[in-house]
This record gives sequence, structure tokens and C-alpha cells, in this order.
Amino acid sequence: MEGDDAPNVSNADTSVLDTDSTDSDSSEGPEIIQSFPSDDGQEDNNSKTPKENSSPSLMKVPSKLWTNEDFATWQRIIRLDAVRANGEWMPYSPSQAVVPDCRAHRSAEAVGLKDYGHLDASRIFHAARLVAILEAYALYDPEIGYCQGMSDLLSPIVSVIPEDHEAFWCFVGFMRKARQNFRLDEVGIRRQLDIVAKIIKFKDGHLFRHLQKLQAEDCFFVYRMVVVLFRRELTFEQTLCLWEVMWADQAAIRAGIGKSAWSRIRQRAPPTDDLLLYAIAASVLQRRKLIIEKYSSMDEIIKECNGMAGHLDVWKLLDDAHNLVVTLHDKMKIEASLR
Repeated sequence: MEGDDAPNVSNADTSVLDTDSTDSDSSEGPEIIQSFPSDDGQEDNNSKTPKENSSPSLMKVPSKLWTNEDFATWQRIIRLDAVRANGEWMPYSPSQAVVPDCRAHRSAEAVGLKDYGHLDASRIFHAARLVAILEAYALYDPEIGYCQGMSDLLSPIVSVIPEDHEAFWCFVGFMRKARQNFRLDEVGIRRQLDIVAKIIKFKDGHLFRHLQKLQAEDCFFVYRMVVVLFRRELTFEQTLCLWEVMWADQAAIRAGIGKSAWSRIRQRAPPTDDLLLYAIAASVLQRRKLIIEKYSSMDEIIKECNGMAGHLDVWKLLDDAHNLVVTLHDKMKIEASLR
């Protein structure tokens, strides 16, 4: 696995992952994605979070090639994240929830899993599958390798697809769009945050002016939602609902279904590649009164957004997102064409 011919690695320096990290479904351990500057201002250069230090003009992408040391780091953190994944998926995957102990331990040994003695057989088997697929992806796409949060995206896929090779290729397809969230230069993340900010600005000028007053108009408070596609804020079942609606929009666009044709299928909202971002903006707009009347700092808004987990109605969220698409889709297209 020598890296002589491998492409440059944008986030090969993964020392930030040495901290306690968890999968999106984690019930043990602290939060893994620190999406904003810590109080003491100390952040590792792979955390992608401090807005004052993460400007593409200020950050230098490492020029070194991928090495065995990089892969060893990815392996170590993948195993930590996998072991911390919880069992939220089990009711939706009964065949994987009744794995024999011998099979689970054999799978764990095959991928070098450690410190899993506290887990039951089903969670050991799930963790081993996460490790196998994420390590394979790190080799498949060494420019990205492994970053905290990628296990969030894989866990639901693994839970509904029993064969590793099929789950791997589904994950590869998923990451074609999502990989921009894990680039060290943050270009993809910043583009998406900018779209969320514009949706809020066009829909609710009063709220946006309040965000400006708090120096929060860049919408970094929804950073986590963007990176892991709402996985932390929604339950397992809700995540699948949102993702499948999002994928349906993207499939419609790839198939060339126009606005008029789509209106006969879904009655109003045209398909958009950015449905997730409309949903994120909708979740903020649902709390506009609270944000305007009670919050006077960016930290308070961050706390509110992180506290959304388990308190969102995915169907109301999708309805509101589709209403925003109907209202703002054409305006957003015009805005994008002028840039």
C-alpha cells in the first residue's frame, strides 16, 4: 500500500482524530464533530471548524503524498468510531440483529477490531462491517481517506444492505456528492452554508438581520447538519425518509425531468439538488421567533441547533423545505447564475 502513485491528500494530517470520536449513531463518548471554535481557541488543522482559521485563502493543503502512516491513522480512528456506534438501527435490520456470537467475533478479528468486549454480538458485527467498508473506501479515495462523520453516513446504508460489496458501492455513489463535505479546504461546505444563508435571507429578512447583528450570517451554526446530512438531528427512520426524498430529487434532475413534468408528480415543488439545504434552512426558520427574541450570541444559536436532535418532525421539515423551494427556487437559480 505504498503511496508513490497516489494523489495528493487534502486531509492526510488527521491528528484531530486522536481525540475521542464517535459514529453518528454513537451513544457512548463525547461528540465527535466539533463544528465551531472551542473556548480556548485551540483547534487542530483538520477539524475544518474555526471560521476565522478555515478560510481557503489562509489554509494550505498539504502537498505530501498518501503514506502508510496516513492509512494507519485512518484505521485507528475508523475502529474507534465503529465500536462507538449504537444499536438504533437494530429494529430496522432484524437479520443483522440476531448474528451468532461466533460470526460476530470472527468478523471483528478479521478487521482487527479491539475493545469491543462490552458490545453484544449484533453491534460487534455492525462495527466490523463499518470498519471493513470504511477502510476499503479510504483506499479507494485516498484524497479524502477517512474523516470523522463518514461513519455517520455509512451506518444507515450498512444497516439496510446486508452484503458488504453492495454496501461499499452504494457508499461510493453516496460519497460522489458528499465527499465535498470532507475536504480540508472547506470549499464545498462554505458553498452549502452560503446557500443556506441566502435561503434564510430571501425568506426572512428580519431573522437574517438579527443573524448579521450576532455575526452569524455565515450560518456556521448549521455546520454539523451540512457535514453529516442531518444524521445527528434525526432518528434512523427519519434519516432514511429525508435521504430518500433528497435522492429522488437528484434522480429526477439526472433523468432530465423538468419543472412542469415534476409538478404533475409532486404538484408544486420542482426538483432541486439542494433539498437538504432547504430543509436545514427550514429547521432554522421554524425557530425564528426564539432566535430573534431570546438569543443574543452565536453560541446560543449553536446550542439550539445541537439541541434539535430528537425533536424534529421530518414530515413537517420536508413540507416546509418544499414550500421554500416553491417560493425561492427561481430566485436562487437567478442568484446562482449571476455569480
